[in-house]
Amino acid sequence: MCFQHGNAVGALYLFDRLPERNCSSWNTAISGCIRVRLFAKAVELFGRMRDDGVMPNGFVLASLLTACNRWTNMVTRGFEIHGFALKLGLATDLYVGTSLLHMYGSRGMVFDARRFFRDMPERNVVSWTALMVGFSANGYPEEAMRAYREMRLEGVVCNQNSFATVISSCGLLEDKKVSLQVIGHAVVCGFETEVSVANALITLFENLGRREDAENLFQRMTERDTITWNSMITLYLHEGACEEPLQLFSDMRHHELVPDATTVSSLISACACLEYLNWGRGIHALSIRNGLSLFVSVNNTLINMYSMSGKHKAAELLFCHMPQRDLISWNTMISAYAQSGLSFDALRLLSYLLRENKETNHVTFATAVAACASPESFLVGKMIHALIILLGLKENLVVGNALITMYSKCKAMREALWVLQALPNYDLVTYNTLIGGHVENEEQREAMQVFNQMRKAGVRANYITIVNILGAFSDPRDLMKYGKPVHAHALSTGLESDEFVKNSLLTMYAKCGDLDSSIYIFDGLESKTAVSWNAMIASKAHHGQGEDAFKLFMEMRHAGNELDQFSLSGGLAASASLASVEEGQQLHALVIKLGFDSNLHVINATMDMYGKCGKMDDVSKIIPVPTKRSQQSWNIIISVYARHGCFDKAEDTFREMLEIGCRPDYVTFVSLLSACNHAGLVDKGFAYYKSMTSEYGISPGTEHCVCMVDLLGRSGRLVEAVQFIEDMTVAPNDLIWRSLLSSSRIHRNLDVGSKAAERLLELDPLDDSAYVLLSNVCATNGKWEEVDRLRRKMESINLKKRPACSWIKVKNQVSAFGIGDRNHPRANQIYAKLDEILQLIKKLGYVADTSFALHDTDEEQKEHNLWNHSEKLALAFGLMDLPQGSTVRVFKNLRVCGDCHLVYKLVSHAVGREIVLRDPYRFHHFGDGECSCSDYW
Repeated sequence: MCFQHGNAVGALYLFDRLPERNCSSWNTAISGCIRVRLFAKAVELFGRMRDDGVMPNGFVLASLLTACNRWTNMVTRGFEIHGFALKLGLATDLYVGTSLLHMYGSRGMVFDARRFFRDMPERNVVSWTALMVGFSANGYPEEAMRAYREMRLEGVVCNQNSFATVISSCGLLEDKKVSLQVIGHAVVCGFETEVSVANALITLFENLGRREDAENLFQRMTERDTITWNSMITLYLHEGACEEPLQLFSDMRHHELVPDATTVSSLISACACLEYLNWGRGIHALSIRNGLSLFVSVNNTLINMYSMSGKHKAAELLFCHMPQRDLISWNTMISAYAQSGLSFDALRLLSYLLRENKETNHVTFATAVAACASPESFLVGKMIHALIILLGLKENLVVGNALITMYSKCKAMREALWVLQALPNYDLVTYNTLIGGHVENEEQREAMQVFNQMRKAGVRANYITIVNILGAFSDPRDLMKYGKPVHAHALSTGLESDEFVKNSLLTMYAKCGDLDSSIYIFDGLESKTAVSWNAMIASKAHHGQGEDAFKLFMEMRHAGNELDQFSLSGGLAASASLASVEEGQQLHALVIKLGFDSNLHVINATMDMYGKCGKMDDVSKIIPVPTKRSQQSWNIIISVYARHGCFDKAEDTFREMLEIGCRPDYVTFVSLLSACNHAGLVDKGFAYYKSMTSEYGISPGTEHCVCMVDLLGRSGRLVEAVQFIEDMTVAPNDLIWRSLLSSSRIHRNLDVGSKAAERLLELDPLDDSAYVLLSNVCATNGKWEEVDRLRRKMESINLKKRPACSWIKVKNQVSAFGIGDRNHPRANQIYAKLDEILQLIKKLGYVADTSFALHDTDEEQKEHNLWNHSEKLALAFGLMDLPQGSTVRVFKNLRVCGDCHLVYKLVSHAVGREIVLRDPYRFHHFGDGECSCSDYW
C-alpha cells in the first residue's frame, strides 16, 4: 500500500522490521522500488535477498532488467543479471526474455537481441514487439518489417503495440506499397482508432503526403492523448501552415488536455516569424505558467523564434537567464547571432565554449563558420578552419559544406576547392553550395563543370541546383551554349514546374536578351506570385525598358499582389531607367506609406533612382548614416557622385568606407575608376587600379579595364591605351574597342581608330557603332571619301545608324526630338525660340564649332546642321514651357557634342537657370556659364 501511494520510505521501514521475509515480500519490495525509480535501492535489496539465500523468480529478474534498461548507470548490472538468469535457468522465462530483449534493444545491441530471440523457447506478441521496437528505434526499419512478417507467418496476432511499432517502421522505410499493406492489416484488425496505433498512423500519413486521411482518422478517434494532438500539429507545421496548428492548440486546450514540452516547442517553431510573433509570446507566457519554461528544449525553440523574428535582444536575454543549457542551446544562440549578422557575438560564444572546455560538436563549428561568411571575417574563418582540422572535423560533410559556403562568400574559391578535396564524399548540398559559389564569383565555366560532374556522379539535381546554375548566365552567347540545355534538363527532370525554377528561367532569358521567351514563360504562369512579377519588372528595367517595367508594376498592383521590398525596388529601377523623377517621387511616397522607408534594400534603390534622375539634393537627404550602410549603399553613393562629376566627394566616400571597416568589392572599384575617368585623373586611376589587386585581392574585370582604356584614351594617351589592352588579363570585348575608337575620334587619330574599328567588326560585323565612330574619325580628319565609303558600306549591308534622340518632360508629358525634328505640334514656336537663343548667346561671343559637323558641306550648312541638334531643340522647348527659375532637365541617348555643350553653358549664364543634361555616360550640371564636368567628358 505504501509503495502504491508513493511512500517508499514508509514501505521500506516496514519491510526492514518484518520478523520474517519470504520470496513474495522481497519481490514486492524490489518491484516497489523500481516502480518509484529507486533503482539503486532495488539492486541493493536484490543483493541482500541473495545473501539471505532467497532465490528470485522470473518476475523479480524481469523487474530488475527493466530498471537496468531505464537507468544508464546499471547497464553492466543488466549483463550480470542476464548471466545470473542463465545460471538459474530463468533466461527461458517469457517475462525475463522479453525484458532482456528490451534491454539489448535500448542499448543498440539489436543483433545480440535477435540471436537471443532465436533461442527463446516461447515467444509471444510482447517479445515479438520488443524485438521490432529494438530494430525500429536503432534505425533498422527493414529488420523490424522482417520480424513483423515472420510473426504473422507464425500465426501470432498483433496487438496495438505491435501495430504502433510496425507502422512507425513504415514511416522510416518510405515504401508506399508496404505502408498501405500494413495500414490495411491494422484496419482489418480494428486497431486503427486505438490511440497508440492512430498516433503512429497520423505520422505515417504525414510521411506519405496523405493529409486528408490523417484528418479523417483524427476526427474518427474517440480517444486522443497529447501525442495525438502533437502529431496533428506537427503534420500541419511540416506543410508550412501556421494558422491550423494554432487552431489545433486552442481546440486541445478546450478538450482539457495539458500541452507538454513537445507541443509548446512545435508551436513556438511555427511562430518563428514576425507575423506570428504575438502568438509566440503568448505561448511563451503559457509555458512559464505551466512550468514548461524549465525544459531546455522549450527555451531553445524560444531563442530561435525570437532571433528569426528579428528580436535579437529578447533571444539573448532568454539565453542568459536559462537555468540550464545544453549543447543545442549554445548552438542555437551562435546560429541566432550568425543569422542576425552579429558575427562578433557568435564568435565570442564559440570562444567561451572552447576556453571553458565545454562540449562542442560539428554543428557548433558549422554555425560558427556561417558567422564568418563575409570578407570582413575572412581571417577569423580561416582560424576556425584550422581548429576544425585540429579537432578532426575536416571530413564532416556538414562542416565541409559550411566552409565551402564561407570561402565562396569571401571570394576565395581556391580555398573552397581545398575543402572539397578533403571531404570523403559529397551530397546534393555540397554540389549546390559549390555551384552557387562559382556563380557568385562569376565563374560561369567552373559552375557548369561542377553541374556536369554532379550529373555524372548520379546525384539528382533539385530546384536549388537549377536556380543556382541559371544565375550564371547573363550574356546572349550563354543562351545557346548553356542556358537552353539547362532549361531542357529542367524539363526532362520535371523541375521546370517548380515556381522558383520558372522565375529563374524568365530572369535568365531576360538577362540574356531574349525578352520574348521571358515574357512567354511569364504569361504561361498559372498563378503569378510576387516573385514572378518582381523578376519580370527587374528584367525589363535592366534592359532599359523602363516604360514596360513601370506598366508591369502598375499591373501587379491592380492584380492585388502585395508589394514588397523587391517590387518597390523594381518600380524605382524602372523610374531610374526612364529618368522619370516624378514617377520616382510618387514611388518614394508609396515606400514611406507602406513603411519600407527604413528598409536598406529599398533605400538603395531610391538613392539610385534619384541619382539617375539628376536629383543629387534628394540623394543626400536619404543617405543612411555610415554605420547603417551596406556594401551596396556605399557603391551606389560613390557611383552617383562619379556620374555627376563629383570626384572629390566620391573619393571622400571611399575613404570613409575604409575608415568604418567596410571592405571595397568589385563594383566599388568600377564606380571609383569611373569617377577618375569623368575627372580625367589618369594617375589617380592607375593608383586605384593597382591597389585593387595588391591591397584588396580583387582581380580586374572587363568593367575596370573599360574605365582604364577610356581614361587613357580620352586624356590623349592612346599609345598607352593600346599597350594596356595588349597587357590585359581579360580578353578585350566590344566595350574595350568601342571606348578606344571613341577616344580616337576625340583626338582625331585615324590609325588607332582604324585598328579599333577592325577589332570591333571582328567581334560583330553588324556593329553600327564601329562604322559610325570610324566615319566620325575620318570626318574630323577631313577624309570625306572614306566617310562616303563607310556610309555606302552600311547601306549595302542594310545597317542603319542609331539616330540621336533627346527628350524632356514638361507638365507630365515627355517630348522627344531628333536632329532637325519638326514633328512636334509646337515645332514653329520651338524653332522661333531656338533663333532667340542663338541671338542671345551670340552676344556672349558664341561661334559655332563646326569641327563637330560630320558632313562634307559648306560652313553655313554645317552651322545650320549643328544648330538643329536634338538636345538644342529639347532645351528650347524646356525654356519655353517650364516655369521661370525651375531646373531644365534634358536627356540624350548619345554623348553630347562639344558645340551643344558650349551652347548649354552660355544659355545657363544668359538666362540665369540651372540646366541638367544627362547622356548615357554622365550628368552635366550647367550653371552660370560653367559645367560640372569642367569641359572634360
